[in-house]
Amino acid sequence: MSDVIRKDTSPATLKDLILLFLKLGTLGFGGPAAHIAMMEDEVVRRRGWLSRQEFLDLLAATHLIPGPNSTEMAIHIGHRRAGWAGLVAAGLCFILPAAFMVGVIAWAYVRYGSLPQANAVLYGVKPVVLAVVLQALWGFAGSAVKNKTLAIAGIAGVLLSFYGIDELAILFGGGLAVASVTWLRSHLRQKGGTLHAFHAAVLAAAAPLAAAAVARAVPFGLMPLFLFFLKVGSVLFGSGYVLLAFLRADLVTHWHWLNEGQLLDAIAVGQVTPGPVFTTATFIGYLLGGSSGALVATLGIFLPAFVFVAVSGPLVPRLRRSALAGAFLDGVVVTSLSIMAVVTWQLARAALVDATALILLAASAGLLIRYRVNCAWLVLGGALAGWLASVAPKLF
Repeated sequence: MSDVIRKDTSPATLKDLILLFLKLGTLGFGGPAAHIAMMEDEVVRRRGWLSRQEFLDLLAATHLIPGPNSTEMAIHIGHRRAGWAGLVAAGLCFILPAAFMVGVIAWAYVRYGSLPQANAVLYGVKPVVLAVVLQALWGFAGSAVKNKTLAIAGIAGVLLSFYGIDELAILFGGGLAVASVTWLRSHLRQKGGTLHAFHAAVLAAAAPLAAAAVARAVPFGLMPLFLFFLKVGSVLFGSGYVLLAFLRADLVTHWHWLNEGQLLDAIAVGQVTPGPVFTTATFIGYLLGGSSGALVATLGIFLPAFVFVAVSGPLVPRLRRSALAGAFLDGVVVTSLSIMAVVTWQLARAALVDATALILLAASAGLLIRYRVNCAWLVLGGALAGWLASVAPKLF
């Protein structure tokens, strides 16, 4: 199948963005890697709103700033297609379905004292999500690995990620290494003004947000809750497991607002529901302060993503126009894919638990490659298959 994708240069309407990201926010199981793969399928392959290189550049930019990568990707796409109104609409529509679902689960948790069971559905969804991510990775790699230097950077990124090296160190290390090789090869004097401007702008936006919410022992209240999650959204890089450690330090150990069991349940809800994992904040906010707590916690953790994208988004094309900064961006792109590959490997270990899961993976991959079936339908089919697998033994 040809990898040539025709780009649609006509502007997207707000209605287009709203409908797309409401769908992705409702059906986006599997975490950030799966969300990004689904966005690539919809935005690059099906609609041609962005070229694959533009998509990869935006993906690299999300890895250079704190916050939830897939949410920031949605915000970037909205801004590229419909300006500032699109930035807000795409981000909100991706966040709100998941936040609503998590809020309903939190209400049930407070009322009944336990979590609704979702293991059967996830059993069927995980292999499907794995197929979607693998297809996206294959397409990304073809565009990102342009030469031997980038291939070596990608392999190094995989190895370092497996050894648990901090992802930000991998990303910046990869970018700097590729930029250095490019400079040495061209024998040009380094011109880093655009790159420095990018980092300065992001740090200028991050500093007041982080400083506004320094952790200290305070009694519970809606304003301290908002400021705490504003800090989390402003400084946190990494996966839901990093989020767990960050939340535990303050909410459980220092402030005693939650116990260990409540925190683990909150992380589990963020993992098993569609949409951003950061909706864990919605669950915690409801536990601590009811509907008002859920609202301010959700606003606090996601607000920095909108600010960071608004600041960094316009600078991405400038980075690409500079030869040296473009080489840095290429290095970040390929190492971000390395990290995504390691996450996919971890997902595969959790998803492929038996022969049925392998069959679901193979069937989903075949439908994606041969018939280009929309991945949202595949996710729904996987959920149905998981539910049927759980009830079948009871029927016979």
